[in-house]
Amino acid sequence: MSTAPRDKTWLDLYPSGVRAEIDPAYYANLRDLFEETCRIYADHTAFSNRDFPLSFREIDVKSKHFAAFLQTELGLKKGDRIVLQMPNLLQYPVALFGAIRAGLVVVNMNPLYTSSEMEATLKDSNPSAIVILENFVDKLETVLANTTIRHVILTEIGDLFAFPKRTLINFVVRYVKRMIPAHRLHQTISFRSALSRGARASFKPPALSGSDLVFLQYTGGTTGVSKAAMLSHTNMLANLFQMVEWMKPKLEPGKEIVIAALPLYHVFCLTVNCLGLFHLGAHNVLITNPRDFSDFIRTLKKAKPTVLTAVSTLLGGLLHDSRFSTVNLSSLKVTVAGGMALKESVAKEWTKRTGTPVIEGYGLTEASPVISCNPLDGHDRLGTIGIPVPSTDVKIVDEKGIRVPFGERGELCAKGPQVMSGYWKKPEETALVFDADGWLKTGDIATQSADGFLKIVDRKKDMILVSGFNVYPNEVEEVAMRNPKVLDAAAIGIPDEHSGEVVKLVVVKKDPSLTEAELMAYCKTELTGYKRPKVIEFRTELPKTNVGKILRRELK
Repeated sequence: MSTAPRDKTWLDLYPSGVRAEIDPAYYANLRDLFEETCRIYADHTAFSNRDFPLSFREIDVKSKHFAAFLQTELGLKKGDRIVLQMPNLLQYPVALFGAIRAGLVVVNMNPLYTSSEMEATLKDSNPSAIVILENFVDKLETVLANTTIRHVILTEIGDLFAFPKRTLINFVVRYVKRMIPAHRLHQTISFRSALSRGARASFKPPALSGSDLVFLQYTGGTTGVSKAAMLSHTNMLANLFQMVEWMKPKLEPGKEIVIAALPLYHVFCLTVNCLGLFHLGAHNVLITNPRDFSDFIRTLKKAKPTVLTAVSTLLGGLLHDSRFSTVNLSSLKVTVAGGMALKESVAKEWTKRTGTPVIEGYGLTEASPVISCNPLDGHDRLGTIGIPVPSTDVKIVDEKGIRVPFGERGELCAKGPQVMSGYWKKPEETALVFDADGWLKTGDIATQSADGFLKIVDRKKDMILVSGFNVYPNEVEEVAMRNPKVLDAAAIGIPDEHSGEVVKLVVVKKDPSLTEAELMAYCKTELTGYKRPKVIEFRTELPKTNVGKILRRELK
């Protein structure tokens, strides 16, 4: 018979040397942490991309120049928002740390967003500036007039490579592969020009406190529509310290080589790679396009990584590629999977092929993101999301908010210094995700063993998880309903071998002539690839409650 939980039983399972508590106030802000890290590891490689490295000293200098440009040339002030919209390029950490040093609030935006998705994010966040890869500027052009953006900084893929590599890559991208769309945006600023102008300017660091906002990280939360989690300097410092503390048994400061294959604009890679492992003095190898397995595998061979952060689908894709068998990963110490549920078959095969277990963790944007992780000392449990990380408390509660006994299902709630203060400009929705005692309600249904291991067994919220990215049914449904031939629509997630889940759209026609191909093509113009329905089913009606709410669970 199960017994009532006692406080933090999981601490007995902490690996030797891992502390139960971290001090999120050890640094006053992320800028102080960044600057000290750059001093300690000045001559080490901080980031590399396509075999071109940038040292910690170079990141320090370039980001300071960018901060000075933002401050003196553009006149941006502490608290102003700046959007970063690019894949994993060397420009990202330079722009990120430059913005942080200038006291700005960073809004990360997926570069694959459609124009309508971009417009919604830009209207909500009210940014003053954007740094965008020129490959995507045509979409920005269509919505720019409807936003508060005053400054557009354009970058090209090769901008931070040395000559002649920079010139060659940018030439090929523009004139051979023709990846740069035509646009009529005027008065834009090139990223390289911004750095040059910043180098001639004087930078005055603004006062920053731990409570100051540093990220608006967009998510759907537990209530469906996309919204921004307000993450402070203290939130981010806490979570990066929690992850660094957790990795102590395996990692050595200044000695690790990390493959950053997940996008840095995603909160998992942002916190773990770009901040946490950076602070540990690691070399982050940036993978711009992980879908290009030929280049990805070449990089794995050459880099000889000691750490790999990934999602289950990426690991599965590598395992199914015949070329992966030619990669020697004997240097690998840790493989960490997050962003989506880890498939047990993938985990077992990865361990068999590489000799290194996959350590699964769990988090959500509202918690910066990590809440729990499996131990790295060999006591991990496959099929679980591990135990709470330092300075983090969890509870499993029933519908009335009362703790349930060990082994029983309930909603997972969390508390810790990494938990957000709320949603940007949405106090009502903020109130929905916190209980009266300040616990964050994750919306995930979990169980907890008597010794503290957690397991996700269901999802209370309707969110669909595609390869680690959140898809919110309301957004997909709204797009479908804008088609004049659609009367009603409901989006649900269905299992998929490759991406964990894909979107299925159940539709009631208004016009009988509507076809699956026609609706697929319509959604393609309005939704990023991972949000688009892969399956469409037509019905005469949708199951609903007596007040008209769609019963998505019945559709599942």
